[in-house]
Amino acid sequence: MTEPIRWGILGTGGIAATFVTDIQAAGLTVSAVGSRRAASAEEFAGRFGIARAHASYEALVADPEVDVIYVATPHPFHAENALLAISHGKHVLVEKPFTLNAAEAERVLIAADEAGVALLEAMWSRFLPQMVRIREIIAAGTLGDVRTVLADHQQLLPSDPSHRLQSPELGGGALLDLAIYPVSLGVDLLGLPTGLLAHASMTATGVDRQTAIILEHEGGRQSVSHSALDTAGPVRAAIVGTLARIEIDRTWYAPTTFRVIDPDGRVLERFAPESGEQGMRYEAFELERMIRAGERESPVLPHAETLAIMRTLDEIRSRIGLRYPGE
Repeated sequence: MTEPIRWGILGTGGIAATFVTDIQAAGLTVSAVGSRRAASAEEFAGRFGIARAHASYEALVADPEVDVIYVATPHPFHAENALLAISHGKHVLVEKPFTLNAAEAERVLIAADEAGVALLEAMWSRFLPQMVRIREIIAAGTLGDVRTVLADHQQLLPSDPSHRLQSPELGGGALLDLAIYPVSLGVDLLGLPTGLLAHASMTATGVDRQTAIILEHEGGRQSVSHSALDTAGPVRAAIVGTLARIEIDRTWYAPTTFRVIDPDGRVLERFAPESGEQGMRYEAFELERMIRAGERESPVLPHAETLAIMRTLDEIRSRIGLRYPGE
């Protein structure tokens, strides 16, 4: 029997809790958790039945009972946390956005390549069963020539100026937390962008409150998105081709339903996910598959694409005037 791959969780916030809940429900093994505070690590370990709680990230990545690290800290710390894990020979799953900017991403990717470890951006929507099926439908030619990807990602999120989403120091704003999903979707289905347009409205704290993006792709195709952190939108998406379209229901980047519809409005296919899943297990499944296969990157989200997306986000930030401290 194949030995289980042992996960270490770096960070104890809400996204870490959601991730652990889902992968434990899927039968994966979480061996340890690390935090900058012993009390936080111990509380998290107790809540999820994790055997070892470490009072520092350094102790977590040095733990010989851990094979892979999930980085779940705020955006500005992703690069240093991933580099720390890589320096101890651990495989790494880095929460999105992969890093704060492309320069950091390049350093992490080079380090992982030199260390020979598996590394994956935790863009969990890429690995959902619905996206697997959508790619199959497109590859079969059912949609014809795919011309447009449309996606909404507006959420009503905390407005407290001290919250990380409102903080430039913590990489706040709609772009890196919300718009990254439709940007990644457009790249996934249409390829790397050849040009872009972007416009944003800013908060009093200096991060983007809402951002509209048009990405141009090869052949005149477009991906169009609107993201905001202070309004609750439909959070739906559509993939439009010359022969049919796919309408993805709320919440499009999580496990949900979709329909394939022809130009006359007839439903050609309906898709529904398994119930009771958070959807984060699939990125963990993929990283475990990579480790067992001896692969360093995923064909679903290769390193070059992760870096290209970070460069696209950098360019969008340049267009909308969003800079983070220290850049």
